[in-house]
Amino acid sequence: MVMDVYEESVEYLTSCGLPVVEEEVIDSDLIQDVFADETDSALPTESTGLPDTPTCKSPEEMLEKRLLVLRKLLMSEETYLSELETLLMPMKALRASAGTSQPVLSLEEVQTVFYQLPELRDLHREFHSGLRAKLQSFMDLEQNLPMHLCESAFQLSVGELFLKFVSQLGLYRGFIDNYESAVKTVRKCTQAEPRFRTLAESMMSAKGPDKCRTTYTFEALLYKPLDRVTKTTLVLHDLLNYTPADHHDKTLIQEALRVSSSFLSGVNEGSQCKTAVTLSRGERRQLVRDGFVVDVHEGGRSLRHLFLYTDLLLCVKPKGGTTGRQSCYRFCWYMPLAGLKLHWKPEQEPPADLQVKISNTREKMFHLRSALHKYMNEDKGSVSRATDRCKKKLEACEVWLLTHKPSFILELQSTSSKSHTIHLSFLSELDEWREAIIKLRRKDPETVPPDLLSLSSSCIKLRMTQHLPLYCLQPGTEDNSMHGTLCVVVHSACGLQQPASVYVCVEVDGFDIFDRKAQTCLSSYSLTPQWEQELSLQVDGARHLHVLCLSEFQEDIMGRATLQLDPTEMLKKWKKITLNLGLVEVTLSIKYIAHTLKAPSSAPLQQKPVFSVLIGDAAKQEGVLVPHIVRACVEEIERRGLAEEGIYRISGASREIQDLKLAFDTNYWEAMSRVRSADVNTVSGTLKLYFRELPEPLIPVQHFQSLSKALYLADPYLRANCMLSELQTLPDVNRNTLLFLFHHLKRVAEKEQQNKMSLSNLATVFGPSLLRPPVDSTDQCGPRVDISQEVEVQVQVVYLYLQNELLPEALTAKPLDTVEEP
Repeated sequence: MVMDVYEESVEYLTSCGLPVVEEEVIDSDLIQDVFADETDSALPTESTGLPDTPTCKSPEEMLEKRLLVLRKLLMSEETYLSELETLLMPMKALRASAGTSQPVLSLEEVQTVFYQLPELRDLHREFHSGLRAKLQSFMDLEQNLPMHLCESAFQLSVGELFLKFVSQLGLYRGFIDNYESAVKTVRKCTQAEPRFRTLAESMMSAKGPDKCRTTYTFEALLYKPLDRVTKTTLVLHDLLNYTPADHHDKTLIQEALRVSSSFLSGVNEGSQCKTAVTLSRGERRQLVRDGFVVDVHEGGRSLRHLFLYTDLLLCVKPKGGTTGRQSCYRFCWYMPLAGLKLHWKPEQEPPADLQVKISNTREKMFHLRSALHKYMNEDKGSVSRATDRCKKKLEACEVWLLTHKPSFILELQSTSSKSHTIHLSFLSELDEWREAIIKLRRKDPETVPPDLLSLSSSCIKLRMTQHLPLYCLQPGTEDNSMHGTLCVVVHSACGLQQPASVYVCVEVDGFDIFDRKAQTCLSSYSLTPQWEQELSLQVDGARHLHVLCLSEFQEDIMGRATLQLDPTEMLKKWKKITLNLGLVEVTLSIKYIAHTLKAPSSAPLQQKPVFSVLIGDAAKQEGVLVPHIVRACVEEIERRGLAEEGIYRISGASREIQDLKLAFDTNYWEAMSRVRSADVNTVSGTLKLYFRELPEPLIPVQHFQSLSKALYLADPYLRANCMLSELQTLPDVNRNTLLFLFHHLKRVAEKEQQNKMSLSNLATVFGPSLLRPPVDSTDQCGPRVDISQEVEVQVQVVYLYLQNELLPEALTAKPLDTVEEP
């Protein structure tokens, strides 16, 4: 039976001069998309790839699904009849006025506009009454009883009813052939006759079982019968899937489907898809945006072409034409914009085996790129067989990577609880889609259910995006693009309306051989976020840099901007730029270093731990002078812990501290979330633990003797100068982290009355962690320090530093030799 449907569909498409792909059949879940938005009740959501054979394992499950389809169809018929009644309501009055001296429409215009509509109404009235009677005998529809009477359900027969209905589908032939003339007449009369315009722009219909009043345009209602032709075949196909093989209706439904499909194949598509649909307020359905996305379904992920119209989203599957045939699209799903909810989030890290495949694919792409360069140099620009073969392999790798790599998720949910999930490679691209949808959704568009076959077929001509977003397909990829290292230092932001914790995400285009996005740490909770963080990206063919600013706890993309990259301006010299992202301005510096790229590591990238790691290595990995863990803990303590009694003396629960330590070692973003909600003593305990577990103390052991010797200096000014000089000799990361911590501890001591933490108390707590004696504390450069005096030296050194009023401010990032943008 599936082949019968397929053959009829092929004949229909061929008769319309449309290309077909021979292996395609109608999705059996199409009926759910067709009816999902006509009533509040919805069938259970199925995947867009539901096979032609029933997914139910038992006859009982099939019968239950079959009853759901029939009940859904009955409610849909009620809505359709209400729309037809609304459309026909003014017919008698218009016909009567045609014989007066001041007619609204002429008699000929009335006949053209309402041609075959009374006959279609009568046909569906009879079908609706018969179907309702069949179901009424099975159960009380008004009380919505459960459907577990399998024996009675098996005896429920509707095949004869459907067969009688489809045998009269010929009534639609006259309506379809007249449709274009009817639409032209309506538009002409709407413009010429104010009385008809008032009527045509405010048709009221009691839609659905709750009799909710809905406003339509006359043209939108006139489109309803066209949409119904396609739905009849689709619902029969779905009903057949849920009818057991030994059911009395099986043969009858098969025959009804054959007749319906045969009628559909004879319809002249040109009379219904070439005319645009008028929506409310006189707007026309127009294509606003389109592009390729990754659609998620039960079977996995697939590349799809997504079209955004003024009133709906349409997802179609691109099908490449075989020899002698053009490419075409196959319908997947659609969702009205009215009431559509959007939710986005970054994708979680893929499983280990998929990470390995992604890394291997990127490494393969690198070697294919190198081979392609070699072939092109040898062929001096001409295209040889080896060059063409290499390009095809590179394209295949890009397609696979585009489909499977971690990406950003956009979840869509309609008012009928129908949902779909799409993935996009870049956050900037996701925000563009989201912004376009929200802008259209604010207009509260009226959705005219589309003729799915016609709308999907018209996408080929309407599309603005012709090719997959593959860099190997773009012309001139080697000209005026970057190949090397792009360094971006994110300095600060301004313009926030209220204090917030935010971060900046940067993205580059080009080949996806290396990671093309990076992001800063979270800023402190403030109006003027500061990062001073360097982000480094390996780029191959980059031309544009996308910069986005995001809030921590909300799906709030606060702004974005795109910067065109110029290799000559940024080559080996920092360029400082302030970008206007909309709500905020972000200041950053950019430098490009051109060099030969090395193959990416085949091992998947994982976050390196920060505990028990040399502080210089951790800071270098993060591109800062003060590690994120220190800044995060300090900023959180200053936000809500300065008045906490015994803030550094009373430690948090050991288990909670260990959990926070593990989070910082494995998932920075999880750690930041925990920091914001953890007990403030747990945060302070984690910071103390970090310094205590450093392999080398913040003040390296070789400075212990020099500092202990300085303590013996009688002159306080000389002693202070000597200790400051010793501080300046520390490595950059150690010195600036120490200064950052010292200034924080001084701010804690300023609240001594509330927190009971004096400078002396703080020095006692941190001294043994920040300064440790060498294993052998005997040194020729200074006096021997007895082991009993070591703790005293540790505390006194820290205490004297905290008392020093001339401590320089800490730098969180290296100063840059920048060129200001004019």
